[in-house]
Amino acid sequence: MAHSTGEGAHLLRGVRAKRIAEQGLRAEIVRGAVAPGQWLVEPELGERYGVTRNSARLALDVLIAEGLVERIPHRGARVRVVSTAEAVAVLECRQVLDGLLAHKAAQNATGGRADDLRDNLLRMQRAVADQELLECSTLVREHHRLLRELADHPMASSLVAQLEGRIVRHEFQLLLRPGQAGRSVAGLARVVDAVGERRAEAAEAAARAHVQELVDALLPEPVRA
Repeated sequence: MAHSTGEGAHLLRGVRAKRIAEQGLRAEIVRGAVAPGQWLVEPELGERYGVTRNSARLALDVLIAEGLVERIPHRGARVRVVSTAEAVAVLECRQVLDGLLAHKAAQNATGGRADDLRDNLLRMQRAVADQELLECSTLVREHHRLLRELADHPMASSLVAQLEGRIVRHEFQLLLRPGQAGRSVAGLARVVDAVGERRAEAAEAAARAHVQELVDALLPEPVRA
């Protein structure tokens, strides 16, 4: 008996398909290939990433939870528009939480437990040297994931994870500014060094200083008389 070759038979489905669509769309949103406010149509996303419509829908659900996408009742899903003011407000919250997580991570950094952070830092530094800024953005996210893991503070980690997606595009746009990627990675290097040396207060101060630099970079220059 002949097998069905109906529409969608060639498309991937399941967990792997969801991950492909999720990672692909996140990367496009971060680098601006999909603009804020743009509508996201599930069948079109499925064709773009070679996955089923259901896999595309599940991927959208992940990005909605991250704050990158929003679903409008009776209309569909679109890329969230995050204003500079909202991004600054998120970073102000992150400044406290990132400081706490860095402090806890330093306290827990025994027996080589900070090695993954150091390895990731080296990859970030190489990405900056090679001007691979999208890769650098991905590695910055990985830095924060590793820091949360080492800190072992579920409440703070959960709050940061909820906030992170809302500003990832703004953070990437900052990385595109001349010299900003190098400055950002240098700030994270100070965090990693302090964590690895188990200097909890220094790690917290470095993490807060790094976020403050991002806030300052996002805020408009004051008007001088």
